[in-house]
Amino acid sequence: MVNSLKKLFLHLWQIFLARTLLLLGTYSVILFTSLYLAYELRFDFDVPVDWKALRAENFLWIIPLQLFLLAGFGHFRGLLSYFRLPDLYRMFGALSSASLLLVILRYSTEFPGSPPRGVILADFVFSFVFMAGFRVFLRVLRERYFSDESPGSRASRRVGIVGAGDVGSTLAADLLMRRGLRMRPVVFLDDDKHKRKMHIHGVRVADSIDNLAAVAKSYALDGIIIAMPTAPGRRIREVLENAKSIGLTAEIVPSLSQLTTGVVKATRVRPVQIEDLLGREPVSLDSENIQEMIRGKSILVTGAGGSIGSELCRQIAVNKPKRLVMVDQSEIQLFYVEQQLIGSDHGSAVQALIADILDEKRMRFILENYNPEVIFHAAAHKHVSMMEGQPAEAVKNNTLGTALLAQLAIEYSVKRFVYISTDKAVNPVSVMGASKRLSEIYLQACQADSGTQFMAVRFGNVLGSSGSVIPIFRRQISQGGPVTVTDPEVTRFFMTLSEAVGLVLQCATQGSGGEIFVLDMGQSIKILDLARQMIELSGLEPDVDIEITFIGLRPGEKLFEEIQHVGETLEETRHPRIFRFICSPPPMDEVQPFFQELQDNLQTVEGNQLKKMLKKLVPEYTPFLD
Repeated sequence: MVNSLKKLFLHLWQIFLARTLLLLGTYSVILFTSLYLAYELRFDFDVPVDWKALRAENFLWIIPLQLFLLAGFGHFRGLLSYFRLPDLYRMFGALSSASLLLVILRYSTEFPGSPPRGVILADFVFSFVFMAGFRVFLRVLRERYFSDESPGSRASRRVGIVGAGDVGSTLAADLLMRRGLRMRPVVFLDDDKHKRKMHIHGVRVADSIDNLAAVAKSYALDGIIIAMPTAPGRRIREVLENAKSIGLTAEIVPSLSQLTTGVVKATRVRPVQIEDLLGREPVSLDSENIQEMIRGKSILVTGAGGSIGSELCRQIAVNKPKRLVMVDQSEIQLFYVEQQLIGSDHGSAVQALIADILDEKRMRFILENYNPEVIFHAAAHKHVSMMEGQPAEAVKNNTLGTALLAQLAIEYSVKRFVYISTDKAVNPVSVMGASKRLSEIYLQACQADSGTQFMAVRFGNVLGSSGSVIPIFRRQISQGGPVTVTDPEVTRFFMTLSEAVGLVLQCATQGSGGEIFVLDMGQSIKILDLARQMIELSGLEPDVDIEITFIGLRPGEKLFEEIQHVGETLEETRHPRIFRFICSPPPMDEVQPFFQELQDNLQTVEGNQLKKMLKKLVPEYTPFLD
């Protein structure tokens, strides 16, 4: 075993040494040629004898100096056939530094052996052009003749890239370089008139997006890739319908949040999904304040394995906390999030802990040992119909669990406590909504005599989360239907996952304690339209290939959701998409006895009676009684 490792190490060292020597030799020839030609050009190809002697001396120390600076700028660490702008910048920095040093030596009386100014300038130009040309030549060789697309392999699809911005440009460059992806970009489409008829990486920007049919015919397109990660959902829908009408396949690049956080690359194209069609315009966030709140601090997230909790962890990790403590009951979900963060180079800050928020000893241990400065409390039971049949579990986990964690936060001097609430807490008709509203009331009551800043953030439905209708519809479509909708008029507010989490982080920086925040959620979406669009995205026709059936509203469900209830005053905040609700909660001496009564009777009182108890502190609650 040891001998094998030695042989492997020796083999790798020989490869590295051979590559380095070859590179040094090639660069030495280039630099020698550049300096030689610089002297010839300076003296009109008739170099005097004295200058020839000086040139010979210059070869001995200028070329090693340039090689040393190239190594210092990290130029030798890159693979030869991979040459992009960062490599060009490093090359320019090294060679210009060498030239600057030669100029300084030229005017130094103590060092008379430096070349003339004209030679220094010409040498810089020649060496930079020759060396960059050499690297570009190697890249062209690799892309044209040594890619993983072998003769006789499946031909590449001719694709048009919709969007000639930074993402589209990056996508085109990667597709041209990685021919094994079997997608060849042949044209761009963009609405910017200034880009029209121009070329990006040799690919022409032909026309506007609305003229897709004509462009597809002229360039014999097999499909399109939508590279507009900031475009609103309605624009994506228009492009998709246009492509579908002329028989083109349509794919899309990942969302902007995935690209900026490095979760995926632009070339990880995928089919258009319903989240893309419903996606809203990105929320502009005050990243500086968010970073200040997180950087170098200990942050705790409960429910870290869930949809919102895991996205919280991803966005928090990007802002470089000292420690990110992730708490969840589900071992599998927590492990997945942990591995994802480790794969994104955030593993050093991550601490994944299996824990139940109702386990006081365990939670006390976590707060005492990890000393979080900010808690994001996302752990909750949130499935409306399931909780309606077992109200005690909803109250125990959502309400009493939150109250316990809030008291521990006060005891251990947590600075901020951010609670993930829901729009179902507004004029609730479900136990889940009422349990969330009770938690809001308790946190506001805690604020009166606490140094911890308690705040809540209300969400609409999050696209693709486990509690959303979207995964349900996907499963029903894959099984051949029917797709079940509760009522033809039912509507819901939807937010993207990154938008919802961005709101949480932004609110955490704005709150001073006692607030309930909510995002401007825009227009509500009819669930029937959502079902039809998802069926069409699957390449099927609603009511022909897949039936849509109506099953009626289930207990605890509303026909439409609301954003504020009686007694709440809506106020603007510094952020145009965030609003603050101000209301007067009951004092703690009134809230605490009620919570104690709940805890004492939770497992003994009958379901309908428990719902009636909740109405005492949440008068706007309209319970569904069996």
